[in-house]
Amino acid sequence: MKSLFKIALLFGLAVSVTSCFNSKSPNYQFFPNMYESVGYETYAESEAFNGENQLKGQTAQEPPVGSVKRGFEIYDYENSTAGYELAKANLVSPLDSISDKEAAKGKELYGIYCAICHGDSGNGKGKLVEREKFLGVPSYADRPVTQGSVFHVITYGLNSMGSHANQLSQHERWLVTDYVLQLKSKL
Repeated sequence: MKSLFKIALLFGLAVSVTSCFNSKSPNYQFFPNMYESVGYETYAESEAFNGENQLKGQTAQEPPVGSVKRGFEIYDYENSTAGYELAKANLVSPLDSISDKEAAKGKELYGIYCAICHGDSGNGKGKLVEREKFLGVPSYADRPVTQGSVFHVITYGLNSMGSHANQLSQHERWLVTDYVLQLKSKL
C-alpha cells in the first residue's frame, strides 16, 4: 500500500510540474528587460539629462572627471614654448630599434601627413608651398631639431602647422620622427 501511495504521489507531482509548461512562451523570465527591452527614440526627452546637465544646455552625458580613453598614452610635456624647449632637450624615442617594415611605415606616414608642406626630401618645398598656399615652411636643414622637438611639434603643432595627435598614434609619431631625422641627415 505504501508503494502504491508513493507511485501515485510521484505521478501527481510529475503531472503538476509538466502541466504548466508551454513551449511557446516561457513561464518565468529571469531578466524581463532583456526579453522585452524598452525602445527609446533617438532624439526623445530622457530622464538622464534632468537637473544640472539640462540647465547647462548639455545634450549628452560627460565622461567622469579624470577618465582616460582606451589606448591613450599620457604625454607629460605641456603645449607651450617651455614645454617645447624641455621636450627638445630631454625627450628621446622609446623605440629601441626600428625594423625595415616600421621604417617604411614611417616614410609612408610622412608622405601622407608631412610631405605636402615639407616636401618629399624635407627641404620645405612641398606642393602647397610651391603653389603658395603656405609660406615659410622650414627646411629641416635650417633648424636644430631633435627627436623630442620633432615629436612635440607633431603632437601639438607649431605656428601654422596643426596637431597630428588625433591622426597618428604615439608609436606612429615616433616612426615619423625617426624618418624626419633621416631626412635631416641627408640634407
